[in-house]
Amino acid sequence: MIAHLINTDVGRRGVLRLYLEYRRDNFNFLQKSARLLLDNCERTLIITGFGVPPHFIPETDGPPGALAIYRAVEALGGRAEILTYPEVEKAMEPLHVEFVRKPEPEDYSLVVAVETPGRAEDGKYYSMSGVEVKREGFDEKVMNARDAGIPTIGIGDGGNEVGMGNIHGLIKRHIPHGERIASTVEVDGLVLSAVSNWGAYGLVAEASVETGKNLLRDWNEGAVVQLLTKGGLIDGVTKRREPSVDGIDLKVHEAIVELLKAILDESLGG
Repeated sequence: MIAHLINTDVGRRGVLRLYLEYRRDNFNFLQKSARLLLDNCERTLIITGFGVPPHFIPETDGPPGALAIYRAVEALGGRAEILTYPEVEKAMEPLHVEFVRKPEPEDYSLVVAVETPGRAEDGKYYSMSGVEVKREGFDEKVMNARDAGIPTIGIGDGGNEVGMGNIHGLIKRHIPHGERIASTVEVDGLVLSAVSNWGAYGLVAEASVETGKNLLRDWNEGAVVQLLTKGGLIDGVTKRREPSVDGIDLKVHEAIVELLKAILDESLGG
């Protein structure tokens, strides 16, 4: 139910076909990633931030999801830090989050990337429309973590993010511009979703089911998105500074979160 919900293709970006084929061979992908989170969250590095062309201002998809995972890790007794762009750091300043600028993956027990550009076959980063993203990439941290045997989770929605290397062929087959933009960066657990924030919330929700504790209970989607927009982040589809994500009205995102909370309350007995 949770996996289906977070892959509701409201934006009609083609993720539904991708999801159905991915899940056919990876039915428990969400449970697997939740287990990775729960078993390795003692010291977690969370990476997020996607600079949207043409000015490469970070978007509102990614940072909210990263924050939700950050808070879940803390609630589980672990410690988390976020690696992102300076603009995102500034926008999230009122939230009292710990950031890191030059992390060494070997210092962490888990690395999670939420809506983070992953390099394509030519070594470049691309938007979903096939435009090159000319900002510093963070995907090497994930690649280094994998080389060091540190568990990694990737969360994405378009095929061009860290983790989508797991389904490189499917991206080419189902996503527009897939031949050009498909990420080659692989992870241990890939969470596919229609909006990357939803993937992060789904991961936290599944971890809630595993632990019997509603880790999303206090999440306020509207307040977080509005704060980040006020701080300068933009909608990645409309490219405007407005309280929406991926061109989808805020009320839809709030409804998705509230439905996840209701499912958890029902599943966990209120």
